Amino acid sequence: DLGTTHTVVGFVDTLRAHEGERGRESAQTRPRIEVFPVPQLVAPGEVSARPLLPSFRYHVAEGELSDQDLALGFPEPSPQLPRGVVGSLAQTLGGKVAGRLVSSAKSWLCHAAVDREAAILPWGAPDGVPKISPVAASESYLSHVRAAWNAAHPTHLLEQQEVVLTVPASFDEPARSLTLK
Repeated sequence: DLGTTHTVVGFVDTLRAHEGERGRESAQTRPRIEVFPVPQLVAPGEVSARPLLPSFRYHVAEGELSDQDLALGFPEPSPQLPRGVVGSLAQTLGGKVAGRLVSSAKSWLCHAAVDREAAILPWGAPDGVPKISPVAASESYLSHVRAAWNAAHPTHLLEQQEVVLTVPASFDEPARSLTLK
């Protein structure tokens, strides 16, 4: 679920399912829905797996954090975007430093009065702060999830799985199409 404030990944491990007596499924043998704890930076240089990935992106200022401070333990999920951090640390840093936090990207994605593919976020950022589009912000959250999943499941890559991405009923057709993009 790509949420406005959090992203969460639920999954079913169909390989661990067992059949019940005489091939019948029961509550005890049915595959269970689990939550994938998403590894993310929670402090500079500190990665922790959490059940929720806050849907925030913070654009790091030059010299603010080192490469070691930003190391996730898996390849950079969105190297084409400005240097930044996604998740808990992004939310924390954004509360301390004005104008560098991308938030509510999903709300911007369904805002018909803006160009959703234009680099407009962080909204109201001062000159010199790189901006990205609502589409790119959403992509950065999904790319983070994919990179984290693939690092944890190298023999069952996310792109090889059946994936259902939920969107709110309020999304118009352009917002749905841009989410798929």
